This record gives sequence, C-alpha cells and structure tokens, in this order.
Amino acid sequence: MSGGFPIDLILFAMVAAFLVLRLRSVLGRRTGFERPPRQDGAAPYDPKAARPPAQDMPGELPPPVPQAGGARRSVPDPRSPVGQALMRIRGVDAGFDPNAFLDGAEGAFRMIVDAFARGDRQTLRALLADEVYGGFEGAITAREQNGESQRSEVRAMQEMAVEAADLRGTVADVTVRFVSDQVNLTTGRDGSIVAGAEAVTELTDIWTFQRDLRSQDPTWRLVATRSA
Repeated sequence: MSGGFPIDLILFAMVAAFLVLRLRSVLGRRTGFERPPRQDGAAPYDPKAARPPAQDMPGELPPPVPQAGGARRSVPDPRSPVGQALMRIRGVDAGFDPNAFLDGAEGAFRMIVDAFARGDRQTLRALLADEVYGGFEGAITAREQNGESQRSEVRAMQEMAVEAADLRGTVADVTVRFVSDQVNLTTGRDGSIVAGAEAVTELTDIWTFQRDLRSQDPTWRLVATRSA
C-alpha cells in the first residue's frame, strides 16, 4: 500500500457532499400537493416542513413564468377581481405564488386522475375534501362490485388557467381550469369495453382547491369538481 495522500477518498467525499446538498435543495421544496405518506416503512410525510421564504413583497404577485412548450398558462391580471383575490391570499401567506400553485395543481390533477383509476383510496383521502372523497370512493366501490376496471391516462396538458379565487378569513379557494388530452375507458370482467374508448379526447375540468392558510398542513385539498 502506498503512503501517498488519499486523493481518491477526498474526491469521493466531495461528490457525496455535493449530492446531499442537491437532494436537500430539491426535496426541501413543498407546494402543498405532495403525495401522501406510504405505509411500507418509508419515511413519514411531514406536513410541518417549512416552506421557502417569499422572494417578492406580500402585496405583489410574481410575474407570469414563460413556458417553453407544455401547457398554456393563464394567471389573472393583478388589477382584475380574481387577481385582487390572489393578492389578498398572498397577503396572508407570503409564500403563495400563483405560478408555483399551477405547477402543484397540475401534479395533483394527474395524481388524482391516476389514483381514481387505480382505486387508490389512500392517495385520494389525502388530497380530497370529505364530500368530494365520498363521491370518488362511492364510484370506486361501485366499479369494484361490478368487477370493472378503469383506465385513465392524461396524455397531455393543453391549458391551465386560474378561473376564480376567494379568501374568507384565512380560508382560501383557488379554482383552476384544466384542458387536457385523456384516454378514459372502463372494462368489464371479461375485458370488454363498457364505457369510454381508446381514442384520445380533449376534456375540460374545473377544479377548486382549498386551504386554511394558517394551518401547519400545506395541502390544498380538492373541494369541488365540474366539467365544462
């Protein structure tokens, strides 16, 4: 064994330290739409994790983020009634950013569509308000009793727009219009299609998310859904 300086060990240590810092910078960011905790021994979900500080003044909305490809985005003008409501939300929660909210809302939309198709009640329970969850759970139960399976795929998100916003005390509602290309079909026990089709269809869904801005739980839960 050579008595020289262990340069290779120092290099490995530097690489490991860099990776740890990168992971902390990514995993430390929360939008309130995170996947619920797993039940297989993985690390528990911590809703009290601190959110990053705001980069803008509480009374101002960040400028729209240009999107290179992907879904078209629409955030209301700050002078409009909806824009004013978003500014009031930001006044209570200085970390609120409509652009980041839309990022999280898209993730939640995809997660909920997928969880409903798979009958994943745990994920739905964490992301839906009680009344909405009751409707989803009832549909899943009926599907299971009939021996049916659901297949839902969000192939592309075409557009997302903040349609409405409201603040009552510290409880905020934000309504988002999603225009997406989806494949939705239901198959029976024998594998035959009983509803839907293999074809890609453009669908417009209008979902309202709600959160108490003073709560330690960062989750925006789905409280209302409708199709346009």
